[in-house]
Amino acid sequence: MATKSALVQVQRSADRYYADHGWLKTYYSFSFAQYYDPSNLSWGALRVLNDDRIAAGRGFDTHPHQDMEIITYVLSGELEHKDSMGNSGVVGPGCVQFMSAGTGVAHSEYNHSAQQELHLIQMWVVPGRRGSAPSYGQVEFQSQQRLNRWLTVASGQGGRSAPISLTQDATFVVARLEQNNSQRANLSYRFAPGRLGFFFVADGSVNANGAPLETGDALRIAALEELTIDGHAEVLLWDLPPRA
Repeated sequence: MATKSALVQVQRSADRYYADHGWLKTYYSFSFAQYYDPSNLSWGALRVLNDDRIAAGRGFDTHPHQDMEIITYVLSGELEHKDSMGNSGVVGPGCVQFMSAGTGVAHSEYNHSAQQELHLIQMWVVPGRRGSAPSYGQVEFQSQQRLNRWLTVASGQGGRSAPISLTQDATFVVARLEQNNSQRANLSYRFAPGRLGFFFVADGSVNANGAPLETGDALRIAALEELTIDGHAEVLLWDLPPRA
């Protein structure tokens, strides 16, 4: 359901910025690194959503971050993390690494496999509180936890419980829609008044409030009461405050 002032903008996969660095093939949903568009800096508190494919054994060397909350969702392959706090870890498909950069941290991100490509979505959220101590965590989810239902991965919204806590007033959920006896799976999500949403199709195809979306397509949502989707796909959704 949409209010009279509801805004739903479609960003097609091909309209994203694309870069091929050989070992890294990446799409940027927002301005990032060498890509700068003053009209596409963020959507509310969501500052980055990068769709990365990283070659076997390759990755990002140690680099710094500050005052940003970073969530990395693995679609396929294995992601290896090491940081200046002494943390290290590896996560596989459907699992998440989280880093709150706070006052400052340096880390590296690599494809842990010497044979298989790594495919991940990395998202940065502007923190609700700056100057905190940096932290790191990783969470392994089972596929059944998101099968034809929303799985809440991270949240800083009051009253929302999640394995990953954000300082920002935002919530990140995922779902895997799979057909059952030729019936297309469907889900809905209700937004509180004044909230923004960013919906992304990581893999597959869906109808979202009647709009057909394919892999890499996204919706930028404002003042929408309810998002209803059906299809066969892996989908990601951010529920965001109107201002970062």
